[in-house]
Amino acid sequence: MTESTAAPRQQSVQCISPTGLHRIAYTEWGDPANPRVLVCVHGLTRSGRDFDRFAAAMAGEYRVVCPDVAGRGLSSWLLDARGYGVAQYVSDMVTLIARTGAEQVDWFGTSMGGLIGMALAGLPGAPIRRLLLNDVGPHIEPSSLERIGQYVGRDERFATLQEGIDNAALLAASFGPLSAEDWREINTPLLHEVEGQWRYRYDPRVAEPFKTLTPEQSEEGEKFLWRSLAAFEGPVLVVRGALSDLLSRETVAKMVETGRNVSSVEIEGVGHAPAFLSADQIAIARRFFDGEALRGS
Repeated sequence: MTESTAAPRQQSVQCISPTGLHRIAYTEWGDPANPRVLVCVHGLTRSGRDFDRFAAAMAGEYRVVCPDVAGRGLSSWLLDARGYGVAQYVSDMVTLIARTGAEQVDWFGTSMGGLIGMALAGLPGAPIRRLLLNDVGPHIEPSSLERIGQYVGRDERFATLQEGIDNAALLAASFGPLSAEDWREINTPLLHEVEGQWRYRYDPRVAEPFKTLTPEQSEEGEKFLWRSLAAFEGPVLVVRGALSDLLSRETVAKMVETGRNVSSVEIEGVGHAPAFLSADQIAIARRFFDGEALRGS
């Protein structure tokens, strides 16, 4: 791999929603001609830059594509906030995968990114070959939804970049015992300066569909994801943070039972969700995508 292919490239692709066009930004690593493509999709209020260290580690084997989901990072905000949901995100990812030219891709999805991956993987003719679900499953614990609802959509403003980095670290404290340098690395891309203040790079309206979801809609969504998991024929690895309040051990066990080829790994000392910055966590994903058998722990 040459120096030019080792460096990340910032790209975008035009997508469509019922109310118009929008652009999905993505960071791409590795050889752009590599037919092995790995798509890494982030959590609810995060960005594709969460995967910088992981993508750099995998770029010798893959063309790694890390999108900012609509309304986050450098991607466009949707004209209609009701579009912020899995159906639109799946549509956008199909367009992104088509842009790569790959017939098949591997998928690493953290939290919301895992929900998008499950929904796509269960569709007939889906392009996903192997699916890693980072601390998420069809069933999400209600207590975690309550916790997330307390901060998502708040239009916070900070006097300095460091204040914003520290706030994002507080919200994501369950990622694990990360260093100050780790937090700065993954949280700096979440922020930008606007008129002398630092603000998050995401549309606060992403909270609107999240907060108006009815119990009936939630139940139907969960049933759909269980069906999607059962329909997917490729290998699935469920990674659970041992302290997670979002993904229970009972749900993981049901996923292993429901899916056709599902294995699981639990990471000690971490909640929701493992950050995959450390060498040992990166090695877990590498072994899975390389096709090695993993023992649950």
